[in-house]
Amino acid sequence: MKIGILGTGNMGRALGLVFAQVGHEVCFGARDPAKAQAAVDLAPSVGEGAAERVRAGSNDEAARFGEVLVYTARGVPPAEVLTDASVLAGKVIVDMNNQDVPADFVYPPITRSLAEVLAAEAPGAKVVKAFNTLPMEVFELCPGDIRPHKVSVFVAADDAGARRTVGELAEQIGFVPVDCGPLVHARLLEGAADLIRFLLISQGMPDANFSLVHVPDAKHPRLGGRQESRLR
Repeated sequence: MKIGILGTGNMGRALGLVFAQVGHEVCFGARDPAKAQAAVDLAPSVGEGAAERVRAGSNDEAARFGEVLVYTARGVPPAEVLTDASVLAGKVIVDMNNQDVPADFVYPPITRSLAEVLAAEAPGAKVVKAFNTLPMEVFELCPGDIRPHKVSVFVAADDAGARRTVGELAEQIGFVPVDCGPLVHARLLEGAADLIRFLLISQGMPDANFSLVHVPDAKHPRLGGRQESRLR
C-alpha cells in the first residue's frame, strides 16, 4: 500500500518508518524538505529493503502519492497544509492528533474532536481517528517486540471500510486494533489520550499505553451479579 505522511514530526516519522519496515511504500511530506529527508535517511536502520520503499517530498507530493494519508498537522486545516485540498477526496486520512496540553492538565470538555473538524474541512475524505493514544516511543518496539504486550490501537470512523483498513495496518505493525465505531467517538479517544499524556509528562511514564484485556467470567459468582441500575 502507498502511504503519505503529511507532516514529518516525531509521530509521523516514527509511524511512517514502521510502515516501510513491514513492506509499505511511504512518502514523507513536510513544509521543510530537510525534515522529510531526515526521515528517509533513517530507513536503512529499520530493516532490509526499507530504504527502497521510502521517499521525501512536499506535503502536496505525499498527499498525491498515498492511498492512505497520515495527517499530523494538529489544528491546521488542509487548505493551509496543501496547495489543493481537493486531492484528499476519496482517500483514507488517519488523524492521530490531540489537543494542546494545559499546564495544569485540566482539560476542557471535548465537544467536537479534532478528527471531526478535519472531516468537515476535507469533505469527501474518509477520516479515521487512530494511533493518538500512543507515545512515539512504543513504535521503537514495532512490529515484533510490541506484539506480546497486546497494545491497543483504537479506531473510529464513519466509513466501515476505512476502519478496517486502518485496523489492518495497526495489526501489521504489532498492535491490537479496537473498532470504536463512528467518528463521533473520536471525542472519547482524544480524552483517553489526555490521560496517557498526563501519565507520560507528569508521572514520568514515557511508555504508558492502553492494553485491553478480556478476562473470563467467574466460575462461581458470589457478589450478587450485575443488577439493574441507571447505567443500563
